[in-house]
This record gives sequence, structure tokens and C-alpha cells, in this order.
Amino acid sequence: MLEEEYERKRVLPFHLRRVPAAEPDFAYEIRPAREKDLPDIREIYNYYVTNSVVTFDEKVWSHRKWREKFAHLRKLDLPFLVAQSPTGQILGYALVAPWAGKTAYRYTVEDSIYLGQAAAGKGLGRALLEALIEACEQKGIREMVAVISDRGADASVALHRKLGFVEVGRMGRVGFKFGRWLGTIYLQKSLSTPKKKGLFRRG
Repeated sequence: MLEEEYERKRVLPFHLRRVPAAEPDFAYEIRPAREKDLPDIREIYNYYVTNSVVTFDEKVWSHRKWREKFAHLRKLDLPFLVAQSPTGQILGYALVAPWAGKTAYRYTVEDSIYLGQAAAGKGLGRALLEALIEACEQKGIREMVAVISDRGADASVALHRKLGFVEVGRMGRVGFKFGRWLGTIYLQKSLSTPKKKGLFRRG
């Protein structure tokens, strides 16, 4: 054993210790997505494609594919929101897409919410989902559906339940990614009539 290991480590008295700098407030603005946001959105989504089973996509999305999706959602007049920090960084995004292609489904949408790694665990997911629900109500959408992986997405399931989504079904072993079978959990929320609040929120 080394000699220094016998020595007691010196601990400064509490009043002489350096006070750690306070972390800056986690601030953001939620607003409609713009085309210039797509590179950041792509990076956020592709992280989950390559590192998790919360999405069943196995190939990363190109910028072109995101431009096509953005244009399609804009044509359908469906909400697509981002959370932006005061410095302009895109912290996360939320969108809805048609539930199915047949016209009778036109008042039903499926939601998607993804956060950048630096924004996880700070309440931003809830803020984005609340804003997305409100935006859908403003558009006259009546039903919102969430399709969530039954592995590795417990936080997403809990969040949807907190905001009034109800589990309506499950499917087992319908996906295969990273060498394992995955199922899906279906949750649904009936939306209210349009509210008068705006879309913008600040943390």
C-alpha cells in the first residue's frame, strides 16, 4: 500500500468550500416547425433510430425524407411543433400524422414526440404533448392515438396516461429490431372542442 493511502484526506470546512455555480434555468419556446429546423429534427430522430427501440425504423432518415414529410403535413394542415432554446437550439419536436389513409379517418391522428438528449427528464415532453393536444383541438381533430413500443418506452406510456390517454389494446411480437421481438401499446385520447389559448409556451 502506498504511503499516501495512510494519510487522511483533507476536507475543507463547509464555509471554505466553493459554492457550485447555479445551473441556468431550462428555458424554451414551443412554436410551429419551420423548414430550417429539419436538420436538427433529423439528428434528434436518427439518434433514436440507431440507439433505441422506441421507433421501429431501422434506417436513418435523410434530409430529403424529412422535407417530404414536412411538406406533406403542411399540405394537410396538421400540427408540427418544435421546442427551441433561447440560443436557437432545437430541443425536441412533436407532430401528428394521419392515422390511416382512408378519408373516414380524417379526424383521427397519431402523435410522435422526440427529445434531444440534453432535454430529457426536464418536463419538456409533457409541455410538447400538451401543446400538441391543444393545437389538434384548434384544428378540429377529435381523436389522438399513440402507438408506443412495449419495451424501453415506459416514460412515454406514463406521460400519455397522465394527460388522459387510455390504453385500448396491445399487439405482441409485431416488430423485430436489434435481434429481439417487440410489441406495441395503443393509447387513445378523445379531444375537446377548440380552446382559445395560443400555441406558445415558455418554460
